[in-house]
Amino acid sequence: RAAGYERTRVVQGQHRSGDGLAPQAAPAPSPRPRLVFHTQLAHGSPTGRIEGFTNVKELYARIAEVFEISPAEILFCTLNSHKVDMQKLLGGQIGLEDFIFAHVRGQTKEVEVTKSEDALGLTITDNGAGYAFIKRIKEGSVIDRLKTVCVGDHIEAINDQSIVGCRHYEVAKMLKELPKGQPFTLRLVEPKKAFGDDKNFHLHCSPNHFDFLLSFLQPNEFEERATKKVDDLLESYMGIRDIELASTIVEAGKDKKNPDDFAVALDSVLGDFAFPDVFLFDVWGAIGDVKTGRI
Repeated sequence: RAAGYERTRVVQGQHRSGDGLAPQAAPAPSPRPRLVFHTQLAHGSPTGRIEGFTNVKELYARIAEVFEISPAEILFCTLNSHKVDMQKLLGGQIGLEDFIFAHVRGQTKEVEVTKSEDALGLTITDNGAGYAFIKRIKEGSVIDRLKTVCVGDHIEAINDQSIVGCRHYEVAKMLKELPKGQPFTLRLVEPKKAFGDDKNFHLHCSPNHFDFLLSFLQPNEFEERATKKVDDLLESYMGIRDIELASTIVEAGKDKKNPDDFAVALDSVLGDFAFPDVFLFDVWGAIGDVKTGRI
């Protein structure tokens, strides 16, 4: 229920014999405002209006209906910017006045990469609907030296093996396990190129200005602090930084009562990683420290 709404209180008048007072009719509840959001395709389109979604897949379906495309065409969305800006990436929540830009499939390209170092220098995320894409490229890394690979590129296949439907941490694991010194091929799909001139966009925000946030995965303070600590542990033990993977680990452990339950829960979602016991122990301790305020 959106912030600011209050349940209508129904107060019935009491009937007293002989005084002619009948029970008061319950007042009709006030109609809830329609939550309408505005959207464009990031490479340029008329402005559309969407409503009635509660998760990312439903959001993509609504956008696809407006622009008469397949939901599978949408790679990711940004808020209030048509540019491929990972700082504007749609993530935890949408404010009612946020303008949604949908980045759709553009050119497909294949890139041969030689893994000359242990780490490729990629941070990968996914759109919550089956597409993993590049969120960051570390400066000076193996991938950074390949100027054809860009932030925002969807990783469609590794060595002709489709990874559509894989979560970001599964893709990161596949890339990490590729043998050093051997070339491999990435099939990438870049977002369709956006307008270069912001003046091509005419943004019209919703007239409803009440305080509302549509939450998908809104982190609280505990989750933010625990995720940062687990990300540090991932770097210490595995040599990678992946805030989304850290968030998944925290999600698996935040409501568990003991380390054994945590290990079982983590194995059910990330069993292929085969995390060492000492890593699990330290993660459990870190989550406990954040819960009790020691961190």
